[in-house]
Amino acid sequence: MLSDERRRFLDALRAILGAAHVLHQPQDVAPYLTDWRKRYTGQALAVVLPGDAAQVAAVVQLCALHGIGVVPQGGNTGLVGGATPNGRGEQIVLSTRRLNRIRAIDPAGGVLIAEAGCVLAEVQQTAASEGLLFPLSLAAEGSCTIGGNLSTNAGGTAVLRYGNARDLCLGLEVVTAQGEVLDALNLLRKNNAGYSLRDLYIGAEGTLGIITAAALKLFPQPAAQITALVAVHDVAAAIALLTLAQGRLGCSLTGFELMSAHSLQLVQHHFPQLAVPFELPSAWCVLLESSEAEGEPQGRARLEALLEAALDAGLIVNAAVAQSLAQSRALWHLRESIPLAQAQEGLNIKHDIGVPMSRMVAFVESTAELVTQALPGARLVVFGHLGDGNLHYNVQAPQGADAARFLADHQALCNRIVHDAAVACGGTFSAEHGVGQLKRDDLQRYGHPVALAQMRAVKQALDPRDLMNPGKLLPDAPPR
Repeated sequence: MLSDERRRFLDALRAILGAAHVLHQPQDVAPYLTDWRKRYTGQALAVVLPGDAAQVAAVVQLCALHGIGVVPQGGNTGLVGGATPNGRGEQIVLSTRRLNRIRAIDPAGGVLIAEAGCVLAEVQQTAASEGLLFPLSLAAEGSCTIGGNLSTNAGGTAVLRYGNARDLCLGLEVVTAQGEVLDALNLLRKNNAGYSLRDLYIGAEGTLGIITAAALKLFPQPAAQITALVAVHDVAAAIALLTLAQGRLGCSLTGFELMSAHSLQLVQHHFPQLAVPFELPSAWCVLLESSEAEGEPQGRARLEALLEAALDAGLIVNAAVAQSLAQSRALWHLRESIPLAQAQEGLNIKHDIGVPMSRMVAFVESTAELVTQALPGARLVVFGHLGDGNLHYNVQAPQGADAARFLADHQALCNRIVHDAAVACGGTFSAEHGVGQLKRDDLQRYGHPVALAQMRAVKQALDPRDLMNPGKLLPDAPPR
């Protein structure tokens, strides 16, 4: 954009938002230009901070008039570069930080309406103040936002019981690519009036429109939550324990996280204050949680009976049951600190794969062999949400190696090995983090041609000029 045209564009943005909410000086825009993993850094014409849906719509209309791409950004905690502008300085970043109001809460209906910039933890706390539960829970919940959670269809630790972000949303308010406000803030559990437009925008990563508010499902707060850390011999034993837990605990089983012993050793090395409550003789550990409606004594008795049955069956080798809320939080802190420990250890190759439970053992065993054969000395840091088949199958550089060089030299090969193996098992290369910039080529490689064609048709229908988060998620169409 030429300097005069740029000046007029910035003036028009200021007229819409006020000068304080249009950032264009390098020092002001810098925090918005790099993704959380520091893999992508772009440039932007400006960073804008609208205060309501009407201002978002006006900004989008202005951008449509000038042919300017819009990159929505919430908490900027994504892992695939989905909220970072390109490097040409031809797009704006639209931050939802000022869209941060809880508009309404209906305890009787079990619904809360939150704007897109509301931090997930604040939504959880608001629900809790009414004796209710918003169950979406992520390691980044203190900084990620509802808009980002929905745009990526976030998963987290409670999917086993409550589902992904899509399952927790009743309706949306969205600004379309044309700058119109779609008010679909449905408050009903049942509404079959036409296409489910909500489901188009959830998981679309801002490529079809900008989510500005959402109607979210709330649930009764459990009377007690009982947490245990369990050592198991192998992945097969972990899956058998999951089956046993589902049979004995039913829908009260809300969390079932798998962690390799090496994952926890990394945590202990970098955060020695976080203690594992027993020695780690086993290759794997499971963190499981039961949310009980009847109360703590009944819940503790049921969980301890489960663990006794698992011990009798030879499925577990050790277990520690949290005796207090503080101990429960400490066990979860171990799990949530694995990505931070990896970051302390150095750059690593991350994977967010999903595999059917029936193929999980074969995937873990065969992929470990393939990776270590191709990358001698590489360390596997495997953890994730076994209860819903989602693993973070990460690969760390060999001990003492240059982590940055390892990443640069081996990421493409490692991705191909892991993603090929997951897809060959009937799984996916992207279970919960999204596609963003990082995995566009993978979507082209592994996506079904008919599905890709239909995705492009939806994009063409809703955003024919490709102004909504351009360059993200959908790969370019192959030449004809």
